[in-house]
Amino acid sequence: MKRPDLPLRLDDLPMFATDQQIAEAIVGKDMAEKWMRERLPTLASKPGFPPIDAFHGGRPVKLVARFYDEYLGGNDRSAAAPRGVEDVNAWKPSKHRG
Repeated sequence: MKRPDLPLRLDDLPMFATDQQIAEAIVGKDMAEKWMRERLPTLASKPGFPPIDAFHGGRPVKLVARFYDEYLGGNDRSAAAPRGVEDVNAWKPSKHRG
């Protein structure tokens, strides 16, 4: 159970959360309104930032967290390999042997 004296974290949110809840978890309660007004419109237009799910009435929190992992470079994959298109042919053995 979350203690009321601790800041809200994405891990504390339900599976689908409101923008207000997400804002508080990302930048804290004091900066949440400004983040929603000034930053959220930009983020909402970026590829990978999840839209509001109309059926559930909020954004999927796991996808918000995944977006920030990519944005901040915090996942293992981004550190191991540069982004780009995989060349499948590079993994196929050559039919021509010398």
